[in-house]
Order: sequence, then structure tokens, then C-alpha cells
Amino acid sequence: MTSGTDVEPLIEETIEIAAEPAQVWALVTDLPRMAAWSPQVVKTIIRGGNIGLGTRTLNVNRRGPLFWPTRSKVVRFEPHSEFAFRIAENKSIWSFSLEPTVAGTRVTQRRTTPDGLSSVSGVLTKKVLGGQVAFQTELRDGMRQTLERIKTEVES
Repeated sequence: MTSGTDVEPLIEETIEIAAEPAQVWALVTDLPRMAAWSPQVVKTIIRGGNIGLGTRTLNVNRRGPLFWPTRSKVVRFEPHSEFAFRIAENKSIWSFSLEPTVAGTRVTQRRTTPDGLSSVSGVLTKKVLGGQVAFQTELRDGMRQTLERIKTEVES
């Protein structure tokens, strides 16, 4: 595992959406549709039935001409409140937290690394993706874009 000082343990973005948490929940947990909103996700395949605690997925990600697969497992599933999955290859946890507000729902997307990142991930990020600082900036920008796209879809 790598826990280098250039790895941010928390990357997050928040947005306010004018919709009830149940409406937002339906989108953030619809992993096969994530490719429509995330600039990095190309495809997500659910292994098994419905999405819930313990569900496993196979994902295809892209950055420019580079494609790479990842596997994930849903580690938190609290309807209309908290949804998170751990990426097997690098041990990061991606999550969506939903909080009801007067105007609708506050949605926060996070990437945390409570156990650090795998050494393989660290090497690949450095050699192929421009290093942790550049890649983490890209991830934050991607979160912002994802949340904006979800907001646009829910509110339209």
C-alpha cells in the first residue's frame, strides 16, 4: 500500500439538487447509467441481481486513449442516504451522501482512501496518469461534472 503525502485521503464535491432524496437516490445507485454522467466511466456491469449491500460490479474506465477495468463491491447501502463502493484494484471508496434540504437534496460525492492506495495503483498513476496531484485534480473535476449532469437530469 502507498500512503504517500501526495495522495489526498479525501476528495469531494457537493451540489444542491431541487428534487427529493428518493429521486436523486434512483440515479446515483443506477450504476449502469453512470457512464452517462461521469467523464471517466465507460461501462458498469452489475454482477448478480439488484444493487444492494455486497453487490459486485465490473467497470470500464477511460481517460483519453487509455482504458482500464476495475472491480467494485458495494460497502454501504442506506436507501436515500448513503451509497458507497470499494474499488478492488486500488482500495479507494467512492460514495454518494444525500441530505434532505429545504430546496431538495444536498449530494456529496467522495473518494476516500482510508487504507491508502495499492502500490500498483500508485505506480500506474505516476507513470501513466501524470502523477497523483494531476490525477486527483482530474478526479475532483470529474466529480463536479458528474454531479452537474445528475442535477441537470433530475431537474429536467
